[in-house]
Amino acid sequence: MKKNKISLKEIVSHAKQYGFVFPSSEIYDGINAIYDYGQYGIYLKNNIKEYWWKSMIQINKNIIGLETSILMHPKIWKASGHVYKFKEIFLSNEDTKKSYRLDLLIENYFKKNNYFKKNKDLKKNIIKYIDKKLKINEKEKILKIINKMKILNPKNKERTKWTKIYEYNLMFKIPLKEHDDVNKKFYLRPETAQGIFTNFLNVLNSSKIQIPFGIAQIGKVFRKEIIARQFIFRMREFEQMEMQFFIHPKQEDKWLEYWKKKRLRWHLSLGLGEKKYRVYEHEQLAHYANKAYDIQFKYPFGFKELEGVHSRTNFDLKNHEKYSKKKIRVFDKENKKSYIPYIIETSVGLDRIFLAVFSSCLKKETIKKERIILKIHPALAPIKAAIFPLIRDKRLMAYAKDIYKKLKIYFILTYEEKDSIGKRYRRQDAIGTPICVTIDFKTLKDKCVTLRFRDKMLQKRVLIKDLKREIKKETSMNKLLKLLI
Repeated sequence: MKKNKISLKEIVSHAKQYGFVFPSSEIYDGINAIYDYGQYGIYLKNNIKEYWWKSMIQINKNIIGLETSILMHPKIWKASGHVYKFKEIFLSNEDTKKSYRLDLLIENYFKKNNYFKKNKDLKKNIIKYIDKKLKINEKEKILKIINKMKILNPKNKERTKWTKIYEYNLMFKIPLKEHDDVNKKFYLRPETAQGIFTNFLNVLNSSKIQIPFGIAQIGKVFRKEIIARQFIFRMREFEQMEMQFFIHPKQEDKWLEYWKKKRLRWHLSLGLGEKKYRVYEHEQLAHYANKAYDIQFKYPFGFKELEGVHSRTNFDLKNHEKYSKKKIRVFDKENKKSYIPYIIETSVGLDRIFLAVFSSCLKKETIKKERIILKIHPALAPIKAAIFPLIRDKRLMAYAKDIYKKLKIYFILTYEEKDSIGKRYRRQDAIGTPICVTIDFKTLKDKCVTLRFRDKMLQKRVLIKDLKREIKKETSMNKLLKLLI
């Protein structure tokens, strides 16, 4: 069997051609970094969501779920630090009139400079110095050290004099007439976590759950990304799957390590390959974090962040207590005093998992003839089985439609009768359908159908009465969940 690599350009093309991902508003020439999910893309996306949700809620007795609103009280974003600190820092120069993210320029500089690879302490000191100067707004001193480091212009790879440094807040503001006051500006949420934190007391008071426990949520978030690229990897509107785990402060290291390992195990269960993952410890921390790890994935454009596992300490709850003037604490019976819990966060981009799965599973194979196949785990496959009459014969078509009608209440199926059986197989391979069911003339006599399995193209005959059991056995999500227990 001959296998060929597929480029990002081919992945994007396949996603559009086969109804997985479309450019948004395409008939109006589209919008940069905003995409729509097509008829098969939404099934795949929902299956990933279902697997994450079940793995968090269903098999963990101490994690519950929420769905909170996109629009929240403006004070929330002051308490969280987003109004003042949720910013990207950009450099620009007079030569190209273009801007570049400071963190990416520095990251690439250290990657290519062997001197700093061998002198990690010096690297850390430079990063700390830049962070310190940013906090006290001494931008001229940052420009001075950047120019002294001789960081090249990414466009022409030549030395340049950086002339300007500026900040850019990533939150979308919502103008509302009744809230013209600058202190009451509404925002589209840049993360789902704050809705969890502000409902901490509601969950505590309405359930019998106790520390340690988690609250999980899936929801849309919005960020004003200037440099949005690489297909659906970095977008302005995307979906997060987050779980905030509330713990006693003394157990921070224990639970951070626990969730780092547990989340990596979840990703490995998807079967995309162990070598495609690595864990990276942050040197530059977000304003709320004490320690932070990224689970990175090897996309077609290199290793990039897939999921963050962070210790947020009690930063968020402490600030919400301060701004809301409400006590957000739990009582420690053993020590007989109240405390503000620490939080371990696991935060993963749903669209990034989608891209990881789609890009890794899309393959070109040559077995006599070339085929494009989406070798996705059957539990995640958009369509679980395709029902075919062998040819457009009235008896076979009626039989196939009857089987389709009886099974469609249990599975997402498709029915096809156009083109040759070979072309239909190839079409289902391209969208990742794990089983094709063919009704032929023998079926009329022996009540059996032919199952053709996607990955190895093996075939077997089964009784129609056993068809539901066969499809369930091949495509059940329980097969994935068992890997986590």
